[in-house]
Amino acid sequence: MTLKRTPRPRDPIQLGKLMVDIATGQVPDVVDDGKDAGAAAMGRKGGQARAKSLSAAERADIARKGAKARRKATSDAQ
Repeated sequence: MTLKRTPRPRDPIQLGKLMVDIATGQVPDVVDDGKDAGAAAMGRKGGQARAKSLSAAERADIARKGAKARRKATSDAQ
């Protein structure tokens, strides 16, 4: 599980109390976000992994499709 910071309350009095609790060690400053660390790490390399698995012709076809869509979007906007 990955960790993130404890959410901060918007109320200044509650925020002050939380800061004091964190500083004195009564409350940890980390919360489990419920995500699997391994799955999160795999998700960060999606585009690179996909590019490695595609052939040069497939990458060119995808790029051609994207360019065509961008040209269509700019011509529709005018």
